[in-house]
Amino acid sequence: MKTRIVFWGTNAANEKVLVALQLDPEQNKVHEWILPQAQVTEDLANALMKDWRNEKEFVFPEFAQHSEKPLTASESLLSEGIKSDKDDIITRAQTEWHFIVLSHKLKQGFEQEFQDLKEKTEKLSKYENEVWEELKTFWDKVQNQVKDRNLFREHAQILRDGTNSLFEHLKKLRKVVDEEFDKSSRDIVAQFEHSLEQIGQKLNKGLGLQPIFEELKQLQSKLQQSEMNRNDRGSVWDQIDRLFKQIKEKRSGGKDGKEGTPGSERISRRYDGLVEALNKMQSSIKRDYSDLEFEKRKIANSEGQLEAQIRQAKITMIDERIRSKEEKLKDMNATKLDLEKRIEQEKQRDIRRQEKEKLDQAKHAAEDRIKDEMRKAAEARKDDDRIEKAAEAITGAKADHHDHIIDVIGTTLGETLEDVADTVRAVSEVLSEKLHDFVDELKGEKPEAEDKA
Repeated sequence: MKTRIVFWGTNAANEKVLVALQLDPEQNKVHEWILPQAQVTEDLANALMKDWRNEKEFVFPEFAQHSEKPLTASESLLSEGIKSDKDDIITRAQTEWHFIVLSHKLKQGFEQEFQDLKEKTEKLSKYENEVWEELKTFWDKVQNQVKDRNLFREHAQILRDGTNSLFEHLKKLRKVVDEEFDKSSRDIVAQFEHSLEQIGQKLNKGLGLQPIFEELKQLQSKLQQSEMNRNDRGSVWDQIDRLFKQIKEKRSGGKDGKEGTPGSERISRRYDGLVEALNKMQSSIKRDYSDLEFEKRKIANSEGQLEAQIRQAKITMIDERIRSKEEKLKDMNATKLDLEKRIEQEKQRDIRRQEKEKLDQAKHAAEDRIKDEMRKAAEARKDDDRIEKAAEAITGAKADHHDHIIDVIGTTLGETLEDVADTVRAVSEVLSEKLHDFVDELKGEKPEAEDKA
């Protein structure tokens, strides 16, 4: 868009004149030069049309009548009495120049915001991520205005150069902080590895799994709150995960772990991820409130209505962002409470499941013992038969054979009936316990069904 135009027209006396108009967007003013045709040579007209209009060096002659006036959307660009031979030139210039002035005001607003960021950045003695984020937000806004063609590219280039210099300064400060942070992170990793080594030793010694599991959970929670770089955190997290899997395998008796996986452990992993997301959301809201306070302080010292409007728009945008995030935070907290209840319920189910496994083991042991005793009794009866036959062969006492057979049958039948009675009692006890456990299991599973409903 041109800020200078030259055209032929007439004055109030209907005399031919050459008119030159120039926009000063910084001051929002229009400069006008009127040259009578009688004094305009062909070289002068060509110089105005080609050189001056294209912003080359040019000096107006003394006879040129100069005036200036503020640019408005309603008033004409020309002085009273001056008319253009082509009205469309004036109409187009007035529309374009009004946009140019607004674009310059937008640029001035960005320049003021840039100066604020520059002051804040140059005062830093160490890296602050909040300033980095503010600078990123600022540059995103500049780029959006360039894409929408509200800001001229030459103005955007000036802002880009300045913003890049601030980014470079912050990168140098961040490098120092990163080196210190990495050193601190390595120290924290060493502490975690020492604790994990001790937990691994307890696991290898066959100590109680539940206390080890709780200790590992506490260590996992501590890891989430520790300030470490991503690689170190991932390394420690993998070690903790391996120990969790070992506990899982031991609980399931060395199987694939699916049958013995505690429900509380599954929900705990989801709970831990939710807590981490909650912390990030709270930090994000805190940054937004900091930005909001900054804009509220700056809007009181705004230079011009446009800057105030821009800052007010930013405040509205930040308010909406905070509102949206706080709604999400509320939902996340509700989910957190629900998971805490479910974790407690799963723990109780795990306890009942473990008790049931112990009872099942005791029942199987009792059944094995009964079978063993019945087998021994059967073998004893076989030995009695062999002894009787051997005695007959030695004594040859055929006369008492019938009476002895009756005694043996009576003794054997009595022992058999006792064995049957013992077996019936044992089976009755087992069936009674199983029926009792089945009822308890139905009662214990009821809350889970309600949860699923």
